[in-house]
Amino acid sequence: MNVCVYCASSELIDPSYVLLAAQTGTELARRGHTLVSGGGSVSCMGAIARAVRASGGYTVGVIPRALVAMEVSDLDADEIIVTETMRERKALMDARSDAFLALPGGLGTLEELLEVWVAGVLRMHTKPVVLLDPDGVFAHLRILVDEMVDRGFVRPRARDTLRWATGIGEAVDFLEAGVTAATVTSPPPPTPTPREIVEGD
Repeated sequence: MNVCVYCASSELIDPSYVLLAAQTGTELARRGHTLVSGGGSVSCMGAIARAVRASGGYTVGVIPRALVAMEVSDLDADEIIVTETMRERKALMDARSDAFLALPGGLGTLEELLEVWVAGVLRMHTKPVVLLDPDGVFAHLRILVDEMVDRGFVRPRARDTLRWATGIGEAVDFLEAGVTAATVTSPPPPTPTPREIVEGD
């Protein structure tokens, strides 16, 4: 399974979040999953990629040319792909991934999370979207979405498309279960007889 992880590139955050990213990378690799990331080597982005590789996993980094210097491109990635635009970056990360995991992060992480969450709600993909938030960085987001549900702006099903986790193992379990559920195909519809086709016309 290819797991796209959105996480922080800021070096101003508490070291506990960098440790969380590293532990997540170790668990992904332990379970045999590939990491698809934003291709940076600093803060959480770098920590999770290094941890995956240290545990024998494969990493794919996708980074826009304009951010190569800012986020310090992960030159040790098994694959590093440089795009021209942020839109190309996100589209390629989406295409290479079977599931999406967001860790605590800033505006970029929030924007990426919301985009894949909404796309899933609109049935533009069937890939699981999981938010790992052990200490409530996104607690106000959850409250906001609940309020939007209460006021009729968001349907409960749309809210529940995103799975919330407080532990790494729980988060990866959600990802794996979501991918399994998405690959279960419904039985094909019965083939219409010529009479049915005529009547349908």
